[in-house]
Amino acid sequence: MEGSKKLESWFEVSWDDEFVYRSVSPPGKEPWSDKFRWEELIRVCFEASDYLYSDDIYFFTSKRPESYVVPIDAKGASELWGVVIEKGYFNAELAIEAALAERGIFCWPKEND
Repeated sequence: MEGSKKLESWFEVSWDDEFVYRSVSPPGKEPWSDKFRWEELIRVCFEASDYLYSDDIYFFTSKRPESYVVPIDAKGASELWGVVIEKGYFNAELAIEAALAERGIFCWPKEND
């Protein structure tokens, strides 16, 4: 998708053993970057969108009420999603369900957990 390539050219996510980093340079706007610690994660949500839009990953931490959003079409996001599942921050079976969904929000841990 053309939109995905555009997003990948200005939104990048990377990580190491301690942090997840976002580096964003939107066209026509001021670039910015931030990071959060893996150990601060309390919940991860995956929002499946229709084919016109990027799916998004929402990272909720203990340090602020709002989430850190990473579009799955951002550079490095698909690889990050694999690491999130591998590290146990999101359930693998639920990730498959989310990937197959046309739309919806899937969170781990679930509300009742």
